[in-house]
Amino acid sequence: MYKFPSKQISITDFGMPMGVKLNPENRWVKKAALIPWEEIELRYAALFKNRKGNVAKPLRLALGALLIQTQYHYPDEEVPLQIKETPCLQYFCGMPSYEDKLPFDSSLMVYFRKRLTPEILGDINEMIIAKAEKKPKKRHTQDTDDTDPPPTGDGEREQENKGDIIIDATCAPQNIRYPQDISLLNEARENLEKMVDMLHNPEDGTKPRTYRKRARRDYLKIARKRHKTTKEIRKAIKKQLQYIRRDLKIVDKLLENGNTLSDWYNERLSTIRMLYEQQLYMYVNVTHKVEDRIVSLGQPWVRPIVRGKAKAKCEFGAKIDVSVVNGFVRLEHSSFDAYNESGNFIEIIECYREREGHYPKRALVDGIYRNRANLAYCKSKGIRLMGKPLGRPRKGAVPDKKQMRADEIDRIEAERKLSHAKGSFGLGMIRTKLKDTSETAIALSIVALNLHHIGRIFRAVYRRWIDWLRVNRFMLKPQFVQ
Repeated sequence: MYKFPSKQISITDFGMPMGVKLNPENRWVKKAALIPWEEIELRYAALFKNRKGNVAKPLRLALGALLIQTQYHYPDEEVPLQIKETPCLQYFCGMPSYEDKLPFDSSLMVYFRKRLTPEILGDINEMIIAKAEKKPKKRHTQDTDDTDPPPTGDGEREQENKGDIIIDATCAPQNIRYPQDISLLNEARENLEKMVDMLHNPEDGTKPRTYRKRARRDYLKIARKRHKTTKEIRKAIKKQLQYIRRDLKIVDKLLENGNTLSDWYNERLSTIRMLYEQQLYMYVNVTHKVEDRIVSLGQPWVRPIVRGKAKAKCEFGAKIDVSVVNGFVRLEHSSFDAYNESGNFIEIIECYREREGHYPKRALVDGIYRNRANLAYCKSKGIRLMGKPLGRPRKGAVPDKKQMRADEIDRIEAERKLSHAKGSFGLGMIRTKLKDTSETAIALSIVALNLHHIGRIFRAVYRRWIDWLRVNRFMLKPQFVQ
């Protein structure tokens, strides 16, 4: 159940202890004015279909708490404490006055992330950008007027290409232990031993032997070695696979006798079975590659993403596509499975046309996007795709090195945005534990990045206005100077 709170109060109406006032120059007070809360609340209220039950927390409190957490990287337990202790954060979250009590229980942060899905946060991001650009969200209708250009033969309108779009892909690493085959197998074995302890009934007789002490000793023997040879690693993996195979047979036998496991342990058991099959396949075939490889038992949806970077050739997390237009970042696509980002290029360009009403004049991308399908598409739409031509250079062709250099410099903006999001807004290490909440955390990083960008624009405009006023104050009338 959801009830609409009263309209947002101004900073002068915010209740504070006697003699204390909020600073209108505070960054959270300014940031509150950049977000269209009423429009977002209508989108949020549609999630609550039931008219009965407990009243949900207001949208401004839920979204505000998540943005505060994204900005400062607080754990869930710390967010309500910080809001309790800081009046400016309470104003940002829409509270009518300062209250020295917890605004909500820390366990609600998980529900906030589940309700604000990446799709909803994408709409919120568009609302924030539209308010910053001071233009209404475009809606395509079938009605036409005399001012519209005549339609072409394929049913589309002929419009001049305008603007630039920068497209790039990156990985949002998940906060997991670096995956090693021997450590994953040891963790799986320990989980199976716990299941045996839970399923065994002392009245049924002696507990089946699992050789846990010997298995632990074999694991520590290889784990504590600083330098390990390939032969030693394969021998240790073989032993752990044998222990896991034995434990799986014991668990299956206990389950056949009518014993049951909880949902969490059933899910973990299915993950361990898949891990065992993958590790056995790689051991038998002497390879390190397998489809949908599991790198974490706690988060089995995480996959290795090979990026070829100097810092880490392989990262473990979600792969995302982002676009940058006029300094604003949009999350175009995200997936925990590895994919070729060039396949999403046409879809991203069509989304740009749907938003802006025309195609971009220039697309700034990596070399991986320059395949034949994308080049043919850009040629048909009149879009210049940066980069060198495919194949062998033509005889006598002179490349425009000045233009290519300018394109490379302009494309750096996407790298700068992603670096800022990873360093300041949590995109560099996703700490949530669930798949859907991890996707929400990625989308929240993009929203927080755009809010920071809008704040910088307003601060720059304010500084220019103050500088102009200092230089030209003698030209103004006396009442404006005062």
